[in-house]
Amino acid sequence: MKIFLNGKLVDKSHATVSVFDHGLLYGDGVFEGIRSYGRLIFKLDEHLDRLFESAKAIELGMPMTRDELTKAVIKTLKANKLEDGYIRLVITRGAGDLGLDPRKCKAATVFIITDKIMFYPDEYYKRGLHVIIAKTKRNLKDALNPQIKSLNYLNNILGKIEAIKAGKEEAIMLSNEGYVAECTGENIFIVKDGMLFTPPPDIGALKGVTRLAVIGIAKKDKITVKEELIKPEDLYAADECFLTGTAAEIVSVTKIDEHVIGDGRSGKLTGKLLKEFRKLTKTEGVKY
Repeated sequence: MKIFLNGKLVDKSHATVSVFDHGLLYGDGVFEGIRSYGRLIFKLDEHLDRLFESAKAIELGMPMTRDELTKAVIKTLKANKLEDGYIRLVITRGAGDLGLDPRKCKAATVFIITDKIMFYPDEYYKRGLHVIIAKTKRNLKDALNPQIKSLNYLNNILGKIEAIKAGKEEAIMLSNEGYVAECTGENIFIVKDGMLFTPPPDIGALKGVTRLAVIGIAKKDKITVKEELIKPEDLYAADECFLTGTAAEIVSVTKIDEHVIGDGRSGKLTGKLLKEFRKLTKTEGVKY
């Protein structure tokens, strides 16, 4: 496997960064997870938009232009002979010292990993997920803006650990006020009376690229979509529930804690949206 590292393709075994890199020491950096389908990088522009916005939010100077990053992603995909793949694009503050001062980091680190990914087994898309509501609350939005896709994912990891200990696939995270924010790695939607509901981003949810794609598909199909505050009891009373994410795409949730959602099977609207989403992946993106 070849990894793009600071302008060069190197073997996986030689793709190393300094132990003084602030991305490693402090989670000081930003990243994007991107998918390619049939040599088409899905919604690359939207992912780069968010990458640059995240970098600006933490005052991290981007060492490469959008065009240079696009070429680097394509170069890495081609080097690994991937037609369908997962892309992890990472920018760290770079090597500094043991102090927090970002001025000590003289040059950002850039690396790109391209590989195969199967986030959930196929059977989960048929039967749906059984998830829990985590006790770990989502980061306060005034402490760490959820729109910054940073390398510091400890909050999400703690929620994931709860799911693992419970023997479940995923965990829903609530805001400090007790409203549904998102899962540890995906956005969340519910279906009620033929309408879609999803938490507003300012409650602590990332503006996911797949989330926005699903909203676009729904609106095109004349399905009402509302961004509203959602409580756990709203989840339990939903007709359908599903998660969205770059790696997961769209996957149904059929049980939350001990509450069966709808009839306990993957919902019809969820299936319809997944089918239309997968059609979209074959038409939108950057070819390579």
